[in-house]
Amino acid sequence: MDKIRILLAEDDENLGTLLKEYLQAKGYETDLYPDGSHAYKGFITDHYDLCLLDIMMPVKDGFTLAREIRQLNSDIPIIFLTAKSMKEDVFEGFRIGADDYITKPFSMEELLFRIEAILRRTKSGQVENQDQFKIGKYLFDANKQELTFGNQVQKMTTKESELLRLLCNNKNKILERNFALRTIWMDDNYFNARSMDVYITKLRKYLKEDPSVEIINIHGKGYKLIC
Repeated sequence: MDKIRILLAEDDENLGTLLKEYLQAKGYETDLYPDGSHAYKGFITDHYDLCLLDIMMPVKDGFTLAREIRQLNSDIPIIFLTAKSMKEDVFEGFRIGADDYITKPFSMEELLFRIEAILRRTKSGQVENQDQFKIGKYLFDANKQELTFGNQVQKMTTKESELLRLLCNNKNKILERNFALRTIWMDDNYFNARSMDVYITKLRKYLKEDPSVEIINIHGKGYKLIC
């Protein structure tokens, strides 16, 4: 079985080297790039299964790099490494399509846990039987992470797809907020809760072409997909 390959973009040479050596010791092939520009060139020329991106980098920052990566591959998991705990940074990361973020300083064990959790979700989705859902006039393929309306196909990120799958599995019933947070984000803290609100807004935008489809807020409880 091929090893998981990780693209690591980190301009702090000491931290980057430490992370690379730790991840390689845990069995992950890891390539370290000192800035977003070099990382993007590496992404184009090589194959990776997951990206770890520092936000504050010279030449090209992590947000810009993530947007460019998402244009080439909407499925690859992205984790942001950030020294800032500003809410705006976290929300911006999830708007771009990040799967997770971790704030410096962090423990290596926590980072490894987050990587393994994301890989379990993404890899398990690839081996499950195909799951397709009819949402009004839309067809949602959870394994391909595609939402189809007529001849229009919307590619979705892993978290968007996981959240819509949960809503579909609870169609016309309440999807409890804390259950969704623990299932997808592994934690129901404030930042993750606000991030899920961002994803709900994105899903509503994807589904707006069919007026019979609606994701409504159930105050104090969660969300309900009506169709």
